Amino acid sequence: MDKLDTTFAALSDPTRRVMIERLSRGPATVHGLTEPFALSQQMISKHIACLVRARIVIKTKRGRESVCTLRPEAIKTVSDWAIRYRRFWEERFDKLEVVVNQMKKEEAGDGRKHG
Repeated sequence: MDKLDTTFAALSDPTRRVMIERLSRGPATVHGLTEPFALSQQMISKHIACLVRARIVIKTKRGRESVCTLRPEAIKTVSDWAIRYRRFWEERFDKLEVVVNQMKKEEAGDGRKHG
């Protein structure tokens, strides 16, 4: 899988998106990430491992605890990808607007001729 596929796969799960949202406010221990969920420690660890594999999160040991830190530049890949398509659609909508405005002018002109 390429980098974008891995990132999208990691972001596809709502639990992981909540974890990312939490980490956007600063680093958190694994225990701290576990608290809002009714999931086992093993399931939380699997979610964190997925985020680490996607390089969205860095997990480091501090004494007896593991601390997770968000790597926002990893999510920027998705943002950059989406921006390209946003531009694509904006250009299409601009062209559509020109066509619609032309049609309105033509309708208005036809209405005056028959009125």
